[in-house]
Amino acid sequence: MTVTSSWQTGVVTAIIAETPHAKTFRLRLTEPRTHHAGQFYVIRLTAPDGYHAQRDYSVASTPGGDEIEVTVELLPDGEVSTFLHSTVEVGDVLQVRGPVGRFFSWDGTAPILGVAGGSGVVPLMSMLRLARSTGRTDLMRLIVSVRSPADLYYADEIRGPETTVVYTRDSPAGSARPAGRLTPDDVRPLVEADREVYVCGSPGFCDGATALLAGAGVDVKRIRVSRFGPTG
Repeated sequence: MTVTSSWQTGVVTAIIAETPHAKTFRLRLTEPRTHHAGQFYVIRLTAPDGYHAQRDYSVASTPGGDEIEVTVELLPDGEVSTFLHSTVEVGDVLQVRGPVGRFFSWDGTAPILGVAGGSGVVPLMSMLRLARSTGRTDLMRLIVSVRSPADLYYADEIRGPETTVVYTRDSPAGSARPAGRLTPDDVRPLVEADREVYVCGSPGFCDGATALLAGAGVDVKRIRVSRFGPTG
């Protein structure tokens, strides 16, 4: 058994409301392990009768330190997400395992473009924070597609010359771009030959974004995709 496959405990040190349906949980690990931006941890719940339920959650925090942050969307009938949102409080202890996943990870050296749909911004936020923490904001470009301002995770941080937000249903007052899905005009200015592209979101979003990127001249071999579904 490798180190990352063993379970450990994490104490909840903070709970941050990102949107009406998403919360960030900060966990202090008993056995800190350095993750790569883009990786995830598994959180497991155990009932008094021994029943287990577990889900994968991407890490949003910068690599390093003894704490990690995972952002959890509350899903209808979601077994784990409902418990985390309704029951877990600061000071509670959760079982965690990881970090897991290398294909979608980034070490913070080569320039990249992140393309996120909704909650798919979580692993890309770790990448953005890493780039900013090293003073190399030029390494990371990020475009986020989200329904409305109320649905935008990390709203206070996703701003600046390296980030773009596209609103698909309701755009903020004064926005120069009308609400609507990603278009070639949105992605084309961000495409550069030396940038690997990381796409994260629902299967439909990832397929559409990949097609847009390919149409803008990005070699599909340079696109890494992480799809997710409503597992709860």
